[in-house]
Amino acid sequence: MSVLTSEWLKIRSIRSTSLIIGLSLSAVLLGFGLAVMAAGMYDSAPVDRRPSARISDLEEVVVIVPQLCMGILGTLAMTSEYVTGLIRTSLTIVPRRWPLLGAKAAVVGAAGFVIGPTAVFGTYFLSRWVLGDRFSGAYAVAFLDRLPVLATVSLTVPVFALLGLGLGALLRSTPAAISIAVGLVYVIPIIIGNIPEPWSERLGSLMIAALPRQITGDGNANSVYGSLLPPVAAAAVLVAYAALPLLVAAWLLRRRDV
Repeated sequence: MSVLTSEWLKIRSIRSTSLIIGLSLSAVLLGFGLAVMAAGMYDSAPVDRRPSARISDLEEVVVIVPQLCMGILGTLAMTSEYVTGLIRTSLTIVPRRWPLLGAKAAVVGAAGFVIGPTAVFGTYFLSRWVLGDRFSGAYAVAFLDRLPVLATVSLTVPVFALLGLGLGALLRSTPAAISIAVGLVYVIPIIIGNIPEPWSERLGSLMIAALPRQITGDGNANSVYGSLLPPVAAAAVLVAYAALPLLVAAWLLRRRDV
C-alpha cells in the first residue's frame, strides 16, 4: 500500500497529469460538436436523401483521444523517472523492481478505467440526446443493446495506458514509446488497409480498434478493420496488448542497470 500511495502521489503531483486528463475528457466535447454538426447537416439535407444518410458511432471515433492521452500518461509515468534520475531513488526505496512497476500499472490502469467509461458513455449520451431518431435511428437503439460495445470500447483506454507504461519501461524513451502508440492508432491501420487481401483483413482483425466489436460479436462492417477473431480470441488479444509489454518490462527491469 505504501508503494501504491507513493506512485499515486507522483502521478498526481506532475503538472502534465491534469493536462492529459483534461485533454482525455475533451473527447466528450468533441463528440458533442460532431453530433451537433451532423444533426445540422441532416436537417438541411433534402427529405428524399435523409433515409440513406448514415453516421459512424461517434463514441468509437472520439475514443482515439483518451486512448492516446492515457497512453502518453502511462509512458510518462515511467520515462519521466529515467529523465529526472528519480528512478534511482525509487529503486533505493523499493529494491524489488516488479512491485514498483506493478504499483505504477495499478495507478495508471485505474486512471484509464475511470477516464475510458467517462469519455465513451458521456459521448454516447450526448450524441443520443442531440441526434435523436436522425440517421435512421442510429442512436435510437435501446441503451442495453449498445451497452456491451460501449463497455468494451471503454476498456481500450486502460489498455492503452498500460501499453504506454510497458513501452516506456522497455524503451526508456518518451518519444519512441509515444511514436509506437500513435502508430497503432493512425499509421498501422492505414498501412494495413492498403495491403492486398486476405492479409488486410487478417492483420486488421488484430488491431486494438477492431477488437471491441469482435469481442461482442458485432463485427466491423464498413470499416478498415477485419472481423475474423471469435470473441474469446479477441478478448485474449486485447489483454495481450497490455500484459505482454508489462511482463517483458518486468523481466528486463530485473536484469539491466538503471
